[in-house]
Amino acid sequence: MTSPLESKTVTHTPAEREAMWQRVGQDVDVLIIGGGINGAGIARDAASRGLSVLLCEKNDLAYGTSSRSSKLVHGGLRYLEQGEIGLVFESVTERAVLMKLAPHLVTALGFIVPIYKGKKPSLPLITVGIFVYEALSLFRSPKPHRTLSAVEAERAAPGLRIDKLNGAPLYYDCATDDVRLTLETSIDAAEKGATIATWTEVESFVRGAGGLVRGCVVRNVLTGETKTVNAGVVVNATGPWTDETLSMGKPGERWIRPTKGVHLVVPFARLPVEHCVACFHPDDGRYLFVIPWGDHTYVGTTDTDYAGAIEDVCASRADIDYLLRCVSHYFPSREVTPADVTSTWAGLRPLIAADDVSESKVSREEKIAVNPEGVVTVAGGKLTTYRAMAELVVDKALEALSLRNYATPKLDAPDTKNEPLPGGRSFPEGGHDALTKQLTEEGEGHIDAATASLLASSYGTRAFELLALVKTEPALGNKLTEGRPEILAQVRYGVTQELAATVCDIAMRRTQLYYRDTNQGLDATAAIAGEMQRLLGWSDEEKAREVARYEAEVALSRRWQS
Repeated sequence: MTSPLESKTVTHTPAEREAMWQRVGQDVDVLIIGGGINGAGIARDAASRGLSVLLCEKNDLAYGTSSRSSKLVHGGLRYLEQGEIGLVFESVTERAVLMKLAPHLVTALGFIVPIYKGKKPSLPLITVGIFVYEALSLFRSPKPHRTLSAVEAERAAPGLRIDKLNGAPLYYDCATDDVRLTLETSIDAAEKGATIATWTEVESFVRGAGGLVRGCVVRNVLTGETKTVNAGVVVNATGPWTDETLSMGKPGERWIRPTKGVHLVVPFARLPVEHCVACFHPDDGRYLFVIPWGDHTYVGTTDTDYAGAIEDVCASRADIDYLLRCVSHYFPSREVTPADVTSTWAGLRPLIAADDVSESKVSREEKIAVNPEGVVTVAGGKLTTYRAMAELVVDKALEALSLRNYATPKLDAPDTKNEPLPGGRSFPEGGHDALTKQLTEEGEGHIDAATASLLASSYGTRAFELLALVKTEPALGNKLTEGRPEILAQVRYGVTQELAATVCDIAMRRTQLYYRDTNQGLDATAAIAGEMQRLLGWSDEEKAREVARYEAEVALSRRWQS
C-alpha cells in the first residue's frame, strides 16, 4: 500500500491569513454569516456551483453548536414517534451520503435500547419502529438490527441493569466528529474558491435601493480593522445568534427558541459500553444516550429552554445531577459520581420558535426564508442533514438574486454528495484500521500506534501531511501531554492548514484536549502557546493572554462544581 497523493488542502500560514483578509474587501455573489456546520456547508455548495463566496465567522469555525452536539449522524428513531417521517427519511438518506464523503469522520455505531417489563415503550413497539426505520433507509443501515438477550446486553454494556430486562434491540446509526466535519467542509469550500474569514465579525448590514441588504460591514477581531463588503445576497447561518443577526435589520424579529443541551464525559473504565445505550430518563422519560468515545464515555443530553447570554452557556450542577440520575438508574453497580466527570460541554440548539410544546418536542426541521430586506436565513435542522440543507439554502439564495436581476456567472449543478471531503480522498478499502497500519509503518520511529490511530480518525488521509511534518522535524512528534496521543505537529498543522488562531482553537477544537484530557489540556498550554508564538509572532504578553483565555474557558466548564 502506498501513500495517497498529496492533498490539495489550502495553506493558511500567517501570510496567507493576511492575504485572505485582503480578499475580504472584494465584491462577492454570496456573503455567509456564521462558520458552523450550516455556514460551512452553504459555502461549499455555493463555491462548487461557481459563485464567489465569503464566509465570515466572528470566532473560530465550529465555535458554537457545531462543536457541542451529541456527535451523532443519525435518522432520529424517536422522530418516528412524533410522526416526522420526512425528516427521518431525509436523515437516513444523508447518513449514507456522509459515510461516503467522510469515512474517517462518520462511522458505524451500534445503539442498544434496553426494554424492561411493565415499562413503555414495549419490545414489540420498538422492534416495529426499528424495522420501519431501516425500511426508510432502504435497508442501507451500516449493519442489520437484532435483539440482544439480557446476558448479551450486559456483556456489551457492563453494569447495565438487567433485572426485568425484556430484551435489548440493537440497531445501527453513526457517530461523528462534529468539529472536524465542519473544518473539512470549510477547507473543501476554500479549495473550491470560497474565502473563509474566521475571527471576522459582521457589525452591520449595508443597504441599497429600496432598503435591500447589499452587503455588510465586517471587522477583523484580531486587529480591529473594518471593511465594507458588497454582496449579491447575504445568508444568515448563525444558529443560536440568528435573532441577534436579524435584529441588525429588523429589531424584534424572532425565529429561535434556544434550548440548552449538556453532556458530561467520564473515563471509559468507569462506564465501559461497547455500543451507545439509549435510555429513557426515569424522571421525565426523555431520551438520553450513553456513548463510547475512545478512552472516554459521554452522556447526554439535556433539553431545557435557555434565556441567558449565548457565550455564557455552561453546565449547571442540576444538569450534571440530572444526567447522573439516569446513569445510576441504568447502571446502578457502576456507581458513577460527580467526582468521575472529566469534562462537560454545553451548547444551544437553534430550534424554530414554538411556544406551545415542550422543549424536547420542538421540531428539528429547518426553516429557510428570505425576509423583506432580502437576507436569506436558515435555522433549525440537524447536523445529519447539513449538506442537503445547504443545497436548499443556495437554491433560495439564487432565487433572491434572480428577483433582483443580479447577473450571476455561468453556474455548475451542485454535486456535493459525490465528492469526498479532503480527508476522505483515496481512503483505503480497509478503513480506519488499514490507514492506521499504514501510518504506523511509515511513521516507525516517529509516531506510535496510538498517535497513528488518532491521526487516522481525525484527519483521514490528510494524516500523511502531519506525518511528513514529523519526519522533517522530529520534535513535532513530541506528545502535548503525558499519557495522551496528541502531538505537537497538530498545533503546527492547525495554525498553517486549519485557520487556528488562538490557544482555545487548538486545545478545544483542533485536538479536543479540552474534553479528553484528565486536566482538560491545561498541562499542554505551555507547549501549544509556545509553538503558536513562534508561528504567529506573539509577544510574551499576547502569549500569556491567550493562555489565560483558555484557562477561563476551562473554569467556565467547571462552574457546575462550585
